[in-house]
Amino acid sequence: MTDDQARPRSRRDFLTGAGLVGAGALLAGDLRPGFPLPPGLMPLGLVPLGLVPLGLVPLGLQDKPGLRTLSERPLNAETPVELLDPELTPNEHFFVRNNGIVPRRALARDLSGWALKIDGEVDRPTDLTVDALRRFPVVQRAVVIECGGNGRAGFHPPTPGNQWTLGAVGCAKFEGVRLADVLRSCGLRKSAVFVAFFGEDSHLSGNPDKSPISRGVPLAKALDEHTLLAFGMNGVPLPPQHGFPLRLVVPGWPGSCSGKWLRRLWVRDREHDGEKMTGSAYRLPKHPVAPGTKVAASDMAVIEQMPVKSVITGPATGGEHRAAQPLAVRGHAWSGAGDVAAVHLSIDFGQTWLPCSVKPAVNRYAWQRFTAEIRFPSGGYYEVWARATDHTGRQQPMVVPGWNPKGYCNNAMHRIAVRVV
Repeated sequence: MTDDQARPRSRRDFLTGAGLVGAGALLAGDLRPGFPLPPGLMPLGLVPLGLVPLGLVPLGLQDKPGLRTLSERPLNAETPVELLDPELTPNEHFFVRNNGIVPRRALARDLSGWALKIDGEVDRPTDLTVDALRRFPVVQRAVVIECGGNGRAGFHPPTPGNQWTLGAVGCAKFEGVRLADVLRSCGLRKSAVFVAFFGEDSHLSGNPDKSPISRGVPLAKALDEHTLLAFGMNGVPLPPQHGFPLRLVVPGWPGSCSGKWLRRLWVRDREHDGEKMTGSAYRLPKHPVAPGTKVAASDMAVIEQMPVKSVITGPATGGEHRAAQPLAVRGHAWSGAGDVAAVHLSIDFGQTWLPCSVKPAVNRYAWQRFTAEIRFPSGGYYEVWARATDHTGRQQPMVVPGWNPKGYCNNAMHRIAVRVV
């Protein structure tokens, strides 16, 4: 018997060998007709068994080169920092955050039979197609969408969930209509206090009675002029992974509020209690807690406004630089409160700070480009730290902020290493 024969066969070996046919047969229900797979792709139905051969791209990332996959079912992938450099994040480089399975309608870009239902605490419940929505004033706005768990990998002790580093964020130009215009056309009742969403994405279990996520926002945020029902992204219809045919865009709040693949808005007379609205989901402790503390659900509050944050998009960390030359540094800063007032850099571990030039936002809730040139006093190892301050005076902390059980809202300063010669 050879060493190879003696070695236990792994699931990967199984899939790349004769077992591939059997595995496919086991999960034939996931391989629906009408959706042939391009070469090199693997249906997500095989992922729960760990059956993803080397060299294959998870279905859904074939048009997103360079993203780092965190999970394959549901599909979640973050953007490397260097790909965040453009002032508008290209669709192919925009991060992916899913809770369930992307709807067949989105994959096929099929609008037949689709309409958005709006019901609940309204006088005129209605169903609206995309063409009907376009009869409202159409607007375009550059908006940052950031997952509430962006930076989760920085918490200690570790917290459960996707271990995002810095790349669960992007800024795109969304085209759509103001949610306020649509809701008011339905006749909001005095009893209306909350707007909940339901999408067409399916639960991982396949149970049609379960929703992978159903969150929402208080009525005041829904009626904010910047909150959109979006059908376009960076000049094209919403891509499948980003909510085709319609999504919410709720700027300044966690990305989980910006529901994708919309099929229903339910105007409620109380806070919504849908999937990922209760327990510890998208909630922070009401008071600071020691790392590792178990926090009761009654002591948690729903996350609303996201913190101020910045990221250095160039140069990349770990580079080498000549002491005699100035180093150009650039990046983006944003805040859930709106405008960023200032960005500063430090090359001496926070002892002194250098002001950056900060470009005004193209509109509220877009991120802002910052730039600076720095010089190093001598050769050696240096770190460049970036600290943003928003218009309310809030600043980024040097270290990971208050620990919380789900690892949300980490806005610690981004820093890069530079070797100066």
